[in-house]
Amino acid sequence: MPDGSAARDGYRCRIDPATAGWTYTSLRILDLAPGASRTFDTGDSEWIVLPLSGSAHVTCDGRTLELHGRPDVFSAVSDFAYLPRDGRATVASAAGGRFALTGARCERRLAFRHGPADRVPVEIRGAGSSTRQVNNFAGVDAFATDRLIAVEVLTPAGNWSSYPPHRHDRERPGEESRLEEIYWFTIADSPAGAPGTGYHRVYPSGERTRSEVLAEVRTGDAVLVPDGYHGPSMAAPGYDMYYLNAMAGPGAARAWLICDDPAHAWVRRTWPGQAPDPRLPMCTAPAPAPAPAPAPTEGPER
Repeated sequence: MPDGSAARDGYRCRIDPATAGWTYTSLRILDLAPGASRTFDTGDSEWIVLPLSGSAHVTCDGRTLELHGRPDVFSAVSDFAYLPRDGRATVASAAGGRFALTGARCERRLAFRHGPADRVPVEIRGAGSSTRQVNNFAGVDAFATDRLIAVEVLTPAGNWSSYPPHRHDRERPGEESRLEEIYWFTIADSPAGAPGTGYHRVYPSGERTRSEVLAEVRTGDAVLVPDGYHGPSMAAPGYDMYYLNAMAGPGAARAWLICDDPAHAWVRRTWPGQAPDPRLPMCTAPAPAPAPAPAPTEGPER
């Protein structure tokens, strides 16, 4: 879905289950001018508000959280806000910015809360030209949601990520999760400011799957993955790649269990013999704030 093709209702990109033709996963990209705000109902979905650039205040359930955000997706790990289903929320930004809203239809109503940047696990995955950075801000073991799984992936110029190609389109407890997935891309510009490009591949994983994509991707483009093997995401030489993944599915347990394409699974076994790309991490989570010193206690009277 090229940038702008999914623009609706004031969002730069709005992908909901009805428009995607599936059941659970949503993504909205919200551009706010300085001093602007957007109020919306969360409906039957839980949401995470993630600053892509800029900072914001997020209000829900009678409380307001401050998101410090970041200048851009390549320079810092961001904090975020979790919004429960059946609520009404407002995102406001004094200086303006771009914000991602990743969503999933869910059953439980969890608490409105802040996700601090210093608690986001940053993982260096792969090796050699398959090295990439994963910011697991709403990974399964990193942050509690009902169904939503969301991560960021940063791939240095010339590297491949989402590789080996893998699938998660069948529910096999303990082996594979059925998850609908959205990729949303930002590609770094050239030194002269020209838009960068990358490439992404999706192909069928069996007779019952239908997805087939080989596309050039640019900033603002989205790729929907209802089924099939997906990967690689290819960062062209000279252009770093970022993508945001939002996933959800019907499984009783919230899990990210994948199955590599057997034709390419051997590549993963070569990584222990290779060094990771020294360009990573591109950015790190801030150090946790030091715990306050205990208040002094008075000694016994003498």
